[in-house]
Amino acid sequence: MKVLITGNQGYVGPGLIKEFRKHHPDATLIGFDSGYFAKHLTSTKIAPEAYLDVQHFGDVRRFPEHLLEGVDTVVSLAAISNDPIGNRFEKPTMDINYKANVEIAKMAKRNGVRRFIFASSCSVYGAAEDAPRTESSTLNPLTAYAKSKIQSEIDLEPLASDDFQITCHRFATACGMSERTRLDLVVNDFVAGALTSGKIDILSDGTPWRPLINVLDMARAIRWSNGRSNENGGNFLVVNTGSNEWNYQVKELAYEVQRLLPNIEVSVNENAEPDKRSYRVNFDLFKELAPDHQPEFTLKSSIQGLIEGLTGIGFDDADFRKSRLMRLVVVNDLLDNKEIDESLSLV
Repeated sequence: MKVLITGNQGYVGPGLIKEFRKHHPDATLIGFDSGYFAKHLTSTKIAPEAYLDVQHFGDVRRFPEHLLEGVDTVVSLAAISNDPIGNRFEKPTMDINYKANVEIAKMAKRNGVRRFIFASSCSVYGAAEDAPRTESSTLNPLTAYAKSKIQSEIDLEPLASDDFQITCHRFATACGMSERTRLDLVVNDFVAGALTSGKIDILSDGTPWRPLINVLDMARAIRWSNGRSNENGGNFLVVNTGSNEWNYQVKELAYEVQRLLPNIEVSVNENAEPDKRSYRVNFDLFKELAPDHQPEFTLKSSIQGLIEGLTGIGFDDADFRKSRLMRLVVVNDLLDNKEIDESLSLV
């Protein structure tokens, strides 16, 4: 088996590489990444790319088609995956997350690749205060990131066939420790704030709903889709990926961190305007299709993993929102140093 992963040097990639290597030790694993976040490791262990057979560097907007020769599966992780970046760089976000993604899928099909696995997002549901969203619910994407995911799904569907299976995972919001942990995600941010300043400041009124999933459970779900048959979901599948038990209000997340770090303070801005990005998600279809690959982590174990992981690397930066563990900070540094331009391309 030969698997090519785009965007492998992001937050999800390290865990996915290890998941494939553990369960498919003889597989040929290939990475393709821009390298923008490669050096921002949050681990004292060996670099995750050591588990690959080959690491390529490049821009998915100029993907070399010859790399797909002999590949069985493409896993598409490459994306501008942070709302502030997406809102500031809307065109590059659409070009990378949507246009390049679909073009690589077309190349893959031409080259006889059998599976294309796409990391989509539950953020496509946007503002949805009523019943938990199912795969057939009305979509209300509020950000460039969410819009890019929906457009990809729409344009991927016609490419699917019995010989070219496509799975689109609408993942819940990621959390948990990775070799390249991001702190611009709600649970990760709360834990980092608690560890470094002893408090969590919720800027909203804390009522918005978020579904969550540990980053390592995302890897398990992707491995499942690499082995599923067309009889189990069809040749084109869009599936909410997470767990019904992991729908939380933002303030509940903060209080769960406080239960594990009882000396911290939690403040909620009761007078704040409600965050429009509020949605609960129904994950029944994923449970039906992948009963043996359901999320194993709990919110408590994910928070505990972050506490242990960040403490283990000596993390103590109370000003972490200006650090290179925030995706926008890294992008701004690359721009300031003239390593990339306003299209987010290498100079």
